[in-house]
Amino acid sequence: MTSKKPTRPLLTVKQVIPPARAGAVPRERLQQQLRVAETRLTLVVAPAGWGKTSLLSGWAADPEEKRRIAWVSLDESDDEPVRFWSYVLTALRGAGGVISTGPIQTLDAAGVSPIDLALPMLLNELAASTVPHVLVLDDYHLLADPRIHEALEYLVAYLPASLRVVIAARTDPPLPIARLRARGDLTELRAAQLRFSPDEAAALVAAVSGHNLDGAAGEAVWERTEGWAAGLQLAALALRADPAKAPAGDRHLLDYFAAEVLPGLESRQRDLLVRAAPLERLSGSLCDAALQVTGSATVLADLVRADLFVAALDDEQRWYRCHRLLRDVLAGETTTDPQEVLGHAADWFAAEGRIDDAVRHLLRAHRDDAAAEMMLSNAETWFFPRGEAATFLEFGEELSGRVVGPALAFSLAYSAALCGDQAGVNRWLDVCEASGTSAAVVPGWHNIRSAVLCVRAGYGMPDAEAARSVVMVQQALREETEGGGAGDPTVRAALGAMLGRDGRFDEAAALLLDLWSSPDDRRAWPQSLVLQAAGTLMISLVEAGRGEECDRVLREAGPLADAVERIGREASMPGVASLRIAQARHSYQNARMEEAAALLRRVIPLAELHPRPTVLFLGLVYLADAELACGDRSAARAALSRAREVVDEEPVSAFATRRLEETEARLGRSGARTAVRSGALVEELTDRELSILRALQGPATQREIGAELFLSINTVKAYNKSLYRKLGVASRHDAVVAARDLGLI
Repeated sequence: MTSKKPTRPLLTVKQVIPPARAGAVPRERLQQQLRVAETRLTLVVAPAGWGKTSLLSGWAADPEEKRRIAWVSLDESDDEPVRFWSYVLTALRGAGGVISTGPIQTLDAAGVSPIDLALPMLLNELAASTVPHVLVLDDYHLLADPRIHEALEYLVAYLPASLRVVIAARTDPPLPIARLRARGDLTELRAAQLRFSPDEAAALVAAVSGHNLDGAAGEAVWERTEGWAAGLQLAALALRADPAKAPAGDRHLLDYFAAEVLPGLESRQRDLLVRAAPLERLSGSLCDAALQVTGSATVLADLVRADLFVAALDDEQRWYRCHRLLRDVLAGETTTDPQEVLGHAADWFAAEGRIDDAVRHLLRAHRDDAAAEMMLSNAETWFFPRGEAATFLEFGEELSGRVVGPALAFSLAYSAALCGDQAGVNRWLDVCEASGTSAAVVPGWHNIRSAVLCVRAGYGMPDAEAARSVVMVQQALREETEGGGAGDPTVRAALGAMLGRDGRFDEAAALLLDLWSSPDDRRAWPQSLVLQAAGTLMISLVEAGRGEECDRVLREAGPLADAVERIGREASMPGVASLRIAQARHSYQNARMEEAAALLRRVIPLAELHPRPTVLFLGLVYLADAELACGDRSAARAALSRAREVVDEEPVSAFATRRLEETEARLGRSGARTAVRSGALVEELTDRELSILRALQGPATQREIGAELFLSINTVKAYNKSLYRKLGVASRHDAVVAARDLGLI
């Protein structure tokens, strides 16, 4: 049985279409434009206060809009790829059930970028559906992570007809807007279109102020605000407070609001607005705790009814927000220490079990000591089990260096390992060692020094330095077992993995088989370690020719791998790929060639996500052998050509080069380089694919190509997969040959 993993904490209100504000004026001309937009991307871009969210929420709630709307209200905490795509995929699934849980589950895979697996799965599911959806991303300007922008560009590039994307932002997002515009794939609503007409302005002012303006007065208000939605709202509030004190044309409306409107509010309303200004979102109980008062829920509801720039975020009116435009103004009016408010808010979030939000508020309150303590005490029990390693790592980057002790630095290194960040692993382990490890304690380890060595060897070293990794883990084992202790099984498992990584399969098999032979100890291992050990052990056994032990390990580990695959979590358990690759090789060694080839064809895409390129390499070499044994020499050459590409592009183990040369000698190097293209190009290449294709002609690696094009290595690989598919090839060399034949380069 597989244990149920805690769900990633998401604030559901961020996926709710905001209710229409009281007194909202219908924008039929703009809503009609949104309803008929069939372009891939619609941009609603204008500065603060131009009514972007109000327009989109009104359109999304309009019964005439028949498409299913998936809404995400973004904030600064969403500026991390896994968190961002968790909200997007959950919103799309909630919009109609067309999207399965599969793409969401793949986000749990350690070190696997959303563009590698989640987005291709999403695109495939959308392509198979005829149900039209629209994804709305509100406040997108708050996101700065280039990995999010790259992945969104990828999504838009391959968008099927069943999905369209709408982005609301204060500035243009870093997407290929000019290219989309030139191709007719872009609809744009900007300040010029969002500007209220004189009639709309008069209607809004009348609805909010309760005063019907005559033609001249209405024209004056419109001219003074230039149709700016927030300005009209403020002018209406001014008129409602005292028509005789309406702001003059040379007085800034925000200044007027602070000087004249705010003092006229009831004291409880004014106090809540001013003191709660540091909080992004508001609820009754949160404000009670943060402000140390009672009755905030009633005050918030009164503010919404009075249309005083507080908007409900859900129909139940549990959550609210104050317009960002006014929060800075309000913050300047308070005499309460904002850090105190944020600290109380952190306590409330912690009590609610939202540890990530609690840490975030502590950091904003500059209480780094408390944030570090909360991170350390919740790393193993909250962050890592919920797939929040990236968030944990992000918090670590914000901490002051003085509060990061060796234990926290070690946890940050481990979180970097879970995120596939090799440089981050080494950097945080350096911090751990520099902080002094003599008195530090890491749960589950006798010696933190051995823990550092083990994690650095396992996650901070490339496959090409496997021999050095073996030496490091051997030292870790000596230090962990000083005094006659049995040592942490993780160290022994790591040593077995390092030996296998270095091609020392007989030694790896002996060590790992000894570990595997203690079922009582194995029951205490986490599932990921069981599968990782089983996968490494199986590869070592098939390479060492020990078939009987292979059968035994398969009987014992196979059911767990089956269970993981049934619930779609194999991408988050790298050991599954290793186990299945070795299982296929075992079938091959027992003359079950078709079975071996079929299993390898299925598992190679999973091996492409494995954090260790040598595993993918072995899978491809095994596939080449199996295809050749089945009589498909062309497929064997294609697999071997891909294996050569892995060796040329990735830091694989030293034995891989020797192994490849032996296999190429059997097939013939020239045959391995033969293109497997099937016919002419039938699907047009995107501009991004063409730019990558041109770069493939030269000697640059994929990583270097990404740096030249300002793309991550994962994004380059994702485009390459699509490029190879369109060209009908399996490798870089074949892609260049095919493209030249077709006159593309």
